[in-house]
Parts: sequence; C-alpha cells; structure tokens
Amino acid sequence: MKRIRVAEDIYMLTMNVEGMLFEGIWEIGNGVTLNSYIVKGDKTAIIDGVIGWDGVPETLYKNLEEINVDPKDIDYLIVNHMEPDHSGWIENFKKINDDFTILCTEKAAKLVSSFYGDSTNIRVVKEGDTLDLGSGKTLSFHPAPNVHWPDTMFTYESDTKTLFSCDMYGSFGRMNEHHFDDEMTTEEVEFFETEAVKYYSNVMTTFTTMLKKAIEKSKEFDINIIAPGHGPLYRKSPQTIIDNYTRYSQYAEGAGKDEITILWGSMYGMTEKAVKFAESVLKREGIKVNLLEMPLESESEMIATVFKSAGVIIAAPTYEYKLFPPIAAAIDELGRKKVSNKAAFRFGSYGWSGGAEKELAEIVERNKMKWDFVESVEFQGSPKEEDFDRIEAGILQLIEKMKDKVVE
Repeated sequence: MKRIRVAEDIYMLTMNVEGMLFEGIWEIGNGVTLNSYIVKGDKTAIIDGVIGWDGVPETLYKNLEEINVDPKDIDYLIVNHMEPDHSGWIENFKKINDDFTILCTEKAAKLVSSFYGDSTNIRVVKEGDTLDLGSGKTLSFHPAPNVHWPDTMFTYESDTKTLFSCDMYGSFGRMNEHHFDDEMTTEEVEFFETEAVKYYSNVMTTFTTMLKKAIEKSKEFDINIIAPGHGPLYRKSPQTIIDNYTRYSQYAEGAGKDEITILWGSMYGMTEKAVKFAESVLKREGIKVNLLEMPLESESEMIATVFKSAGVIIAAPTYEYKLFPPIAAAIDELGRKKVSNKAAFRFGSYGWSGGAEKELAEIVERNKMKWDFVESVEFQGSPKEEDFDRIEAGILQLIEKMKDKVVE
C-alpha cells in the first residue's frame, strides 16, 4: 500500500491487486488499484477504503499514523458505494473504533446492515448535503445512482475542488511510480486508455444511460482533481477522462474506433478458411482487424474489443442446428451488457443443415441489441470461390455501414 499526497490535507492510500477475477467474473491480466482517500480538517474523514483486500488491515493503520491520523480518532466514514471492494473495511474498522459516523445514500444505508450487521451511526445524505470538517475542508454529497450500483454517490471537496468519483472515471491496471495524469509517460497514458475501455465495457456498459447522466452531473462542479476509486488521478486535465467516458458511452451505443473485430470460432477449420480470407480483405482495405477466437479468448477481453470496434464480423458454423456455442455465449453476454447498434456481418459453414442464423437472430432480438446486419453468408462445408466473393461483398458493405459510426 502507498500513501500519496493529493492536495493540501488530502491523501490517497492505494494498493495494487492482482491474480483475482474482478467481481468474481472479469479477468484482469494487468491488475487493478484500490484507492482510498483521507480528508483532514479539524475532524477526519475516510472516503471509501481498502481494508481486508490485502488481509493486513494494519498496513492501512500504519499509513494513517504516518500522516498523523490515529485510526481511533477518525470521525467519519464516507461510503460512496457499498460494493465490498469499497466498503469491506467497515466490519474490521469497527473493532478498533466504534465511535464514528457513516455517511452514505439512503440505498447504501439499507445495505450496511445486510452486509455488515450494523445500522447504527448512519447519516443518510441527499443531493447537496454538506459536511464541515473544519479548517476550510467541506465535503458535499451528490447521488449518482446506477454507477454502477443504485447506491453510488460522488463526494466533492470544495476547498481543493476535488471530485471523489468512486467507480466513475475509474480504470483497470496497476499503478507503479506514477499516479497522476501529469506524471504519466506516453506509454502509460496509452496503457490506461486501454484499461479504462476494458473497465467501462466490463463493469459499466449495462448502465450507460445512467453513466451519461453522471457525466452531465460532473459538469456541474468546478473540478481541479478527479480522484476515482480505481486507476490514476486527473489533475492536469480532468476534462480528458470526462471526454473519454463520454466516448465510451458512445461505443456502448454503436459507435467505435475505425476497426473491425472478427469474433470467430471453427470446429474443423472450414469457417477458419473464410476468416483468413476476411482478414486479408480488411487489411487490403486499410481497416484495423482484431481477431478473437472463442472460446480461447477471455470473456473480459472479448467484450472490451467488440465494444470499442465500429464494426463486428461474426464468423461461426452451425453446431447441432444452432450457432456454434462459444460464439452464441459471447453474443449473449454482449447483449446482457447492452452493447447495442453495432454494424455487423455474419458468415459461417454448415454440414447437413443450417440453423446458426436462426439462433443468432433470436439472441439479438431477445437482448434488444438492434445490431445493423449486412446479409449473412452461409456455405456448406468448405467455402468455394463464389462464397469468398459473397463474403468480400458483405465486408465491403459492412465497411460502408460503419463509416458514420467511427468515433476515435
């Protein structure tokens, strides 16, 4: 765990977590940070927390002591969000200090008791409520529901103009020596852009409608620093991460980078022949290609890659009268995440009969995905010359269809 000065009398305690599935689902090959914040006035508040994740709460207490904060003297626990990666410290903290007040939204208050068996010392806050810590430090509270839980709120410190945004504006990825945007190398900026796309697509996409409202709420504040619960802090250009999240919300609704993802699977190599041909056509046309072979690719990477692409090619055979199961599962998960309005094209082989096309249509309809498909191409057995011609024509139509969806 590291202790980082954010601003006058505001500190971040941060740690990298690796070798875990985020939310018990998402593979995070590059780890993730957990960020907790200390605000000192005449009284002291902790915003979110990391106790319990490293199994050594004493690590946190030692860091507090190094900034002259006695854990027993902490007055307020600010719970921006009750997901246990932010609130799992409460139960442990009560063992050393039972004289504090939890500040949270009404929906979060209902979860405190069910999660940690205690509903005492809770102050429910509403839009614009404030907490004066003394010595010029005043916190205000601003619910941001369904980012990505219904209980979420922002906390804003008016003296330093710091927005503690919890999961909003967060990112996967471990932090090493650099924690602020103005410290990052070009490579680190690119790394966290990739990790933020993965974070948004895996965790936030389902709630894009509410994320867009939270983005608008952010614009109401005079912000010097954005301090999220995961990933780097933004003090050189807070607007950059706001603009990035705006772009990600567009990706969720059908826009994307000028690239096409081929989401594919093949049992005996016949569909794979068409995939290789499709890749050659796209490269000839100057389109960046992302190849995702299912089920070999992780689900988290699959979602992130399709999410950021303006066009999608689904290449999968018929399997037992239905769509090749790993591809069917992938499309269904994209539907559950509400990745909508993508420009798409599907091709694939079949043996004794088709059926893949019917199940694909059922998945898209059931999840109300509203993907805009070019007419599909199916071929019996191995693709022939006329099949390649039809696939090429479909790809060229897809390229045209996705042009008005490109947002870099």
